Amino acid sequence: MSELLINDISVWFDDRQRGRVLAVDSVSAAISDGEFVCVVGPSGCGKSTLLNVVGGLVHANTGEVLVDGQPITGPGPDRGMVFQSYTLYPWLSVRANIEFGLKLAKLPAAARRRVSNRLIELVRLEGFADTYPKALSGGMRQRVAIARALANNPRVLLMDEPFGALDAQTRALMQELLLDVWSRDGRTVVFVTHDIDEAIFLADRVLIMSHRPGRIRLELPVPLPRPRGYALLATSEFGELKRQVLDVIHEESVLALEHTAAGTPAGD
Repeated sequence: MSELLINDISVWFDDRQRGRVLAVDSVSAAISDGEFVCVVGPSGCGKSTLLNVVGGLVHANTGEVLVDGQPITGPGPDRGMVFQSYTLYPWLSVRANIEFGLKLAKLPAAARRRVSNRLIELVRLEGFADTYPKALSGGMRQRVAIARALANNPRVLLMDEPFGALDAQTRALMQELLLDVWSRDGRTVVFVTHDIDEAIFLADRVLIMSHRPGRIRLELPVPLPRPRGYALLATSEFGELKRQVLDVIHEESVLALEHTAAGTPAGD
């Protein structure tokens, strides 16, 4: 059985001016244990909405999501989430932020310390355990956020544009760090991004969504060798995969504009 099964998910919202707005329409996907899947698509296609359904933060109007055969009814420790904003507690140190969920779960202090020590090393923040978020760079804060999401040993790591606020150089370094963490940790990852290069560089498979209402337009396997380094971006194989993704997203973006011009808003 696939670790994560998205089965015929639809989500709509009621808007005073536009009436019912269908954001995600009959989306299904099976994501295997340990697979790294990226989700891309034109602006407003429902990528984040779909991820929030998997995270239990948004209720699907139809369909279901299962993790290891168990239906999702809300947020849970089997799914860790990392957002574009760092969402760290500014009054807590790096270690205390990482241990926050473990403390709520009443894990003994010695056990919490073992977990945080391992994760601080995993995300390369040795020497910063007692530092507060305001003294950290953006990339370091996201490393803390990733470590905190991993602390409860989730089955699935859900990431919504986690590097979108970082400068290009820091973003590239964070992508490499994430791949290193993933290769050693073996976690299933679902990663939403607007960056096509990022999606291809990270993923085993890219799901390309249509314009709103969001559907899976194409599932694109990424058969590039691992481990991956940035020299890969200059290869013809990478370029061909990027062309395929760009073609679909460009077509869907044009359709979204046409629908908006015709009076059928594609959404934000």
